[in-house]
Amino acid sequence: MNRRHCAAAAITLVCALAVLTVPTQAFAAPPPSPSHSPAAPAGPQRKSLEEVREEIDALYRKAGAATDAYNLAEEQAENQSGEIVKLAQAIVAGQAKIADLKSRAGAQAREQYRTGGLPPGAQMMLSDDPRMFMDGVNRVWQGQQAAKGVLGELTRTQEDLETYTKDASSNWKKLEADRLKQAKAKKRINGQIAAAKKLESQLEKEERARLLELEQEAEYKAQTAWLGSGALKEINREASARGKKAVAFATAQIGKPYVWGAEGPGSYDCSGLTSQAWAAAGRPIPRTSQEQWRQLPHIAVKDMRPGDLIIYHGDASHVGMYIGDGAIVHAPRPGRNVTLAGAGSMEILGVVRPDR
Repeated sequence: MNRRHCAAAAITLVCALAVLTVPTQAFAAPPPSPSHSPAAPAGPQRKSLEEVREEIDALYRKAGAATDAYNLAEEQAENQSGEIVKLAQAIVAGQAKIADLKSRAGAQAREQYRTGGLPPGAQMMLSDDPRMFMDGVNRVWQGQQAAKGVLGELTRTQEDLETYTKDASSNWKKLEADRLKQAKAKKRINGQIAAAKKLESQLEKEERARLLELEQEAEYKAQTAWLGSGALKEINREASARGKKAVAFATAQIGKPYVWGAEGPGSYDCSGLTSQAWAAAGRPIPRTSQEQWRQLPHIAVKDMRPGDLIIYHGDASHVGMYIGDGAIVHAPRPGRNVTLAGAGSMEILGVVRPDR
């Protein structure tokens, strides 16, 4: 059996043993002790730990989608800020140019006034000397063209300045709208993360440990089903040179905490990790998982190679980097660190290749 299949089999075996050796624990309320008093009415039924896990997972998934919205709004706000700076510079340059053109036009007007309304060339045209007459005609023509040129350039510059001003105003409105989007997305993220943390905090220490085990079991079950479909049989391609660099960067971040909106170097969110890994490989890509899915070339799962990005869930709210042997490196969610996981441990939406 080759190295890839051996590694995949080993991962599967280790996961299976971890699941089989987990002690079974019950988290239902203990039965009531005998009492001579009448039975009290039953209170609200406590959720099972699996239901709690699913609820927490749903909250973190919603937070992930909101994080994408926040990151996209932040990226757009940065772009708008850059455009506003460029337009401001263009406005300053345009104002200086207009001042210069007005000065030149004023000088021409003053010269015309000093000569009694006739340019020097027109006075020469009154001469009886043929040569002076022709020279005067030429000077008048040149003066007229110069005056037209100054006035034409002044008009164009003023029009450009008006356009720059309108664009700057429009970009400023967009910037404010993007900032509002950021604030709303941030509020949603904080609310969903706080709700998930509150659910976890209400669990006993043993229950929190079991919750992690349930997460791992759910991932193992999904990965086993994915491997069982034969998906890995056709995935045997080598990484590109840049893909190798991206994988090396991403795997070097293992153990660093997930922080929403983070792009390193001390912490990452899911798309912060993948975008920085490919930036380190010399191929800048979109910042968010949704934009990575929208803008990067799509490829079939069977054609996947290390360095490719796997986009997860129907809303493209999560992304991991395929590293080979049926595994990914990713930043899972708040409270977890950058880690390795099975490529099929979550619902795969599709695969994109940054360096295609």
